Amino acid sequence: QVQLVESGGGLVQAGGSLRLSCAASGRTFRSNAMAWFRQAPGKEREFVAAISRSGSIWYADFVKGRFTISRDNAKNTVYLQMNSLKPEDTAVYYCAVKAADADLLISRDRGYDYWGQGTQVTVSS
Repeated sequence: QVQLVESGGGLVQAGGSLRLSCAASGRTFRSNAMAWFRQAPGKEREFVAAISRSGSIWYADFVKGRFTISRDNAKNTVYLQMNSLKPEDTAVYYCAVKAADADLLISRDRGYDYWGQGTQVTVSS
């Protein structure tokens, strides 16, 4: 049974930093696309960043230069380093993994098969 467990969320002041982690278990994902999405209250879930199995990266425009996605295949984990946080970054952050082995970058949430439970990030002004 595949499980994705996010951690690292919390409350931070504007301008601060957080590092989210998403540890996968149940199978290895070294050959799979991985991503982060977020959902703010009253809004639809939106794409944040994705990383392919070869390390190619795609960021949403609103996080370019502030967030960094990375992966550690040995630990079966994907990370999201978030710097210069803004109040509008407040949301529940979800990690996602595609089941199929392929070198892909995907920004659509329906392109992913496994999801974590989410971790709350709150940025105060």
